[in-house]
Amino acid sequence: MRAFNEIDWYTYKDQRSSEITNEIQSLTKEYILGVDEDEYLNYLYSKYELEELSIDYDSESYGEPKKIKQRVQSRFRGEMCEVESFKFKISYNFQGDPEIFKISPSQRTLTGGEIEVNSRDKVVSFFLTMNKKDPNQFFKLKQNISNSVFINLGNANKNVREWNNFYKKRIPTIFKAHKQKFIQENSFFEAIKLKTNPKTNKVFTAPTVRKRTIPKPQKSKEKKYSSEPTVSHRIYTDILDIIYESGKSMEKKPSLYKGKDEEGLRDQFLFILETRYEGTTATGETFNRQGKTDILLKYKDGTNLFVAECKFWHGAKEYGDAINQLFDRYLTWRDSKTSLIMFVKNKDMSKVLTTIQEETTKHEYFISKLRQRGETSFSYKFHLPQDKDKIVHLEVMAFHYDK
Repeated sequence: MRAFNEIDWYTYKDQRSSEITNEIQSLTKEYILGVDEDEYLNYLYSKYELEELSIDYDSESYGEPKKIKQRVQSRFRGEMCEVESFKFKISYNFQGDPEIFKISPSQRTLTGGEIEVNSRDKVVSFFLTMNKKDPNQFFKLKQNISNSVFINLGNANKNVREWNNFYKKRIPTIFKAHKQKFIQENSFFEAIKLKTNPKTNKVFTAPTVRKRTIPKPQKSKEKKYSSEPTVSHRIYTDILDIIYESGKSMEKKPSLYKGKDEEGLRDQFLFILETRYEGTTATGETFNRQGKTDILLKYKDGTNLFVAECKFWHGAKEYGDAINQLFDRYLTWRDSKTSLIMFVKNKDMSKVLTTIQEETTKHEYFISKLRQRGETSFSYKFHLPQDKDKIVHLEVMAFHYDK
């Protein structure tokens, strides 16, 4: 498909708005009067929210090049002739809703190109064809195509933010209007002594949005023309989401964390991870390089999928020491996905979060900030101390366990 050029933004917005209206208006009187209003609205918020797109350019991989015949114009005679060319497939992992790639933003740059989107694995690809074996030309052409196909990413995300603000106001308005219609109808029936259907007294449970399928770790069948081993970005994202959502949930249940030390809190996350993925083992206090890391998730062939360290928050200095410990003692050259999980007892959580963000960017291994996964989860790009060219993705999460 052509990137960000399949359906214009206003048409898409109208279609999605109609879907919300139709879903609410299809509800029966019995259901709409019997369901918990807040629960049902939260269900709709989850269902119709759009997640902004972000492309992980560091995950770049090449498919095996294909030899093809390409017709080009001869430089000498000006005639068309066939030459042997290479066709490359260049892929990147992404996060967010795949359908956003189809939307033509309300404000856009009039350029683009063909892309291929794998919605299941969250991979977006474009193709590059060239007949010269010139590395400089390859990299220049690759960058030009990448700039062209992804140039409207920021504009599309701007529309996504507009949508997320719009639909959260629209949903309660439609729901309350539909519900009020039935309330007025029942009030009229009662006024004229007409008995209402007893089913309207039944309590209904709001549906839940189906969770995404759990990714299964597996070796890539596609040959990568790179000497650097890669770890599935999809697995890493799922691991971080699980830890983050579990950690936030524990904040509301003091009995799960009250009185526990680092090992006791770590085991809460380990319990979830060790049963979630097929063909993997999750262990705690496992020897890796020069020390024992708190959480180590391995693939069945022994490949590290994820390394994490858990610490109580004791201020900026000890936070910096924790990063040093993780990078200097635990990470090997093949570990590219990791996390530092901070347990915060302080009452002033906002101050701690500010300190985390300030101190992280000052660290000698810091390269750049990537994104903010959640209110207390921050994504960074670091390098290994012994190899500045080796990129490591570090997720810093903080959970408020103050009881």
